[in-house]
Amino acid sequence: MPGINPQVIFHRLNVLPEVKPVKQKKKKFAPQVVEAVREVVYPDWVSNVVIMKKVNDKWKMCIDFTNLNKACPKDNFSLPLIDCSVDASAGHRFMSFMDAFSSYNQILLGYGDQKRTAFITEEGLFYY
Repeated sequence: MPGINPQVIFHRLNVLPEVKPVKQKKKKFAPQVVEAVREVVYPDWVSNVVIMKKVNDKWKMCIDFTNLNKACPKDNFSLPLIDCSVDASAGHRFMSFMDAFSSYNQILLGYGDQKRTAFITEEGLFYY
């Protein structure tokens, strides 16, 4: 969600401290896909890019965070159904318009966790 001040909200990764960082080896991907991201030097965690074709024949870039996900404890609280959330917002002064239809939200990742999202490409190492 562009424009959201990280002093209002940001996302933190709950990585188990006993898990050692994983650096995946670089894999090749389609050369026609380019993404503007920040370069990172000497990351502890490195993941691969996975390019997926969408139903509209456009490409989307995904990151294989399998190892990072395994290092985080499972959340015992499942997300509420969207219908219940919308109904519960009735009568309140404010409502969030997060991009739930695109199956993701864009809340900024906490500064200390950003380098854990490093991924490797032909051009180098980058992170969000």
